[in-house]
Amino acid sequence: MTDLKDERFDRRSVPADAMEAPWIGPDGWEFRELDWLQDKTQDGPRGSILFMTGRADFYEKYLETLHDFHVRGWNVTSVDWRGQGGSGRCGPHPHVGHIDDFATWVGDLGAFFDQWRVSHPGPHVLIGHSMGGHLVLRALTEQRIHPDAAILSAPMLAPAGGGMPEWTAHLIAKIMCAIGRGKRRAWKPIENPLEPYVPRQALLTHDADRYSDEFFWFRERPFVRLGPASWRWVERAYASTRLLCNRQRLMRMDIPTLVLATSTDELVDHATIERAVHLLPRAELKLFGPESAHEIFREVDDIRSAALNACFAFLDRVAPKK
Repeated sequence: MTDLKDERFDRRSVPADAMEAPWIGPDGWEFRELDWLQDKTQDGPRGSILFMTGRADFYEKYLETLHDFHVRGWNVTSVDWRGQGGSGRCGPHPHVGHIDDFATWVGDLGAFFDQWRVSHPGPHVLIGHSMGGHLVLRALTEQRIHPDAAILSAPMLAPAGGGMPEWTAHLIAKIMCAIGRGKRRAWKPIENPLEPYVPRQALLTHDADRYSDEFFWFRERPFVRLGPASWRWVERAYASTRLLCNRQRLMRMDIPTLVLATSTDELVDHATIERAVHLLPRAELKLFGPESAHEIFREVDDIRSAALNACFAFLDRVAPKK
């Protein structure tokens, strides 16, 4: 197993050789893209990875993980989802995460992937974390994208119930949308969103330093900050996760897929993830326990190393350099 700890990498600085630029979607929406290519003087890239983040995320949070793949020879690309990070907002409040329908995001991913695949050498790998994992899997099962392999980190295949039946939570969200509160926040933000909040950290990672990176970027680049989701987001999330309960779609999805998950995840439902892995014909599961919280790629060094080494070994087997 490779020790992936690299004291030299600065998680709070965009690498000088990484390019940040806008990407214009088919409908004219301006997205923010980071593209970190291999040096052309080297013996060609290992392949190309597209990393899609989770709800309320932005690509700066995952610079360290992009670096881990980049130093192993991969081109790495990441794009902020429509309405998140530096890709504008879909609702009236800049700190409320809103979307009309998850199908919009699936369409965005399909359009970007088609252009990215042509311009970046293979093998082509998609990595999706949490909500990003949900959207990647939905796009795969709907035959919208065709990578050589996929990696899903704590994918949001169903939200954690919190003691409430899913149908009840979905009904409440429908009612809130029906009475005109669809674009309003579905829960309260923390009192001071620019300061670390320990209970929230416990849901995400055991690594306090990596957790605090997020708040550094809130100060450095305030436009990336996003808070609670809207009621419409919640309602559409339940509707979209139901689409991923379709057994036939899952059983037809034959892209090699590695799923990273933790059995004690309090944000996404672990049992639903395991059921999906059993149905996907070419899926593998790397399972963690209480030693890991939701953001596996931002966990303490030992957990990150185990997760990343599982990714590297998986890709060496299923997506060798072309």
